[in-house]
Amino acid sequence: MKIARYQLEDKECYGIMEPARLISLLSLAKRFKTHLPNKIDAFIADENAQKTAETLFKKANKNELDAAATPLSEARLLAPLVSPPKILCLGLNYRTHVAETKAILPEEPVIFMKPHTAITGSNQKIIKRPFVKELDYEGELAVVIGKKAKDIPISEALNCVFGYTILNDVSARDFQFKGSQWTPGKSFDTFAPIGPCIVTKEEMPDAGNLAVRTWVNGELRQDGNTRDMIFGVAQIIYHLSRVMTLEPCDIIATGTPSGVAMAMKPPKWLKHSDAIRIEIEGIGVLENQVEER
Repeated sequence: MKIARYQLEDKECYGIMEPARLISLLSLAKRFKTHLPNKIDAFIADENAQKTAETLFKKANKNELDAAATPLSEARLLAPLVSPPKILCLGLNYRTHVAETKAILPEEPVIFMKPHTAITGSNQKIIKRPFVKELDYEGELAVVIGKKAKDIPISEALNCVFGYTILNDVSARDFQFKGSQWTPGKSFDTFAPIGPCIVTKEEMPDAGNLAVRTWVNGELRQDGNTRDMIFGVAQIIYHLSRVMTLEPCDIIATGTPSGVAMAMKPPKWLKHSDAIRIEIEGIGVLENQVEER
């Protein structure tokens, strides 16, 4: 299933995303007199709720699905998660990106974090502050954790995954490299666009061979594949869970392929009105526009 969070008039909803419509899971539950959590966060954390939703979707006939559906054009997609416990990010996790930055292949994952205040949704603005001069994009596959995990072995790591989405690790390079820590350049408000939905792991059993592409104003900048990752999803979860407890709704951004602005000669920094489109095979498209203010 593709699970989306969206706004319909003044009401926040979540449901199954299809090519042209959204099917409200809460509406389906009400029709069948079954309980589902009111919020997507609680839904992700509840395995029984997920099984209930799958059963309802299979059980409903065409008329019942139509009654619970809203055309995509009439709803406003929201970021799938707005306040995750943690946003964990990997740097230098694609061989091509390591090569273009002339870095050294890491022996263990390079980890940094973003605050949840950096989150914004698809078709929302990325806000560029006037004092940021070197604004960059990074199209990334993001993992959404579904189960609490600590010291999880690689062989069991994927059992902790709820699903996958797209994250743009927007970076102010002039702030990122000003000191020894990357956090300042990664943490501005709106610097973590995510969406448009979360694809459940059942629908995407192999995240290790997905095309990842980024366009800026229609120009293809990144054209990579997750098979180029140095550390795969299971390895990442293993390494992270040795350090910290992973919780339901944690987001893990798995790194970016080559083609970032700072590696170009000369660099092609993002500027006001630039449009960024990130597409990951099997998930969909995340689109945002830069606004300087």
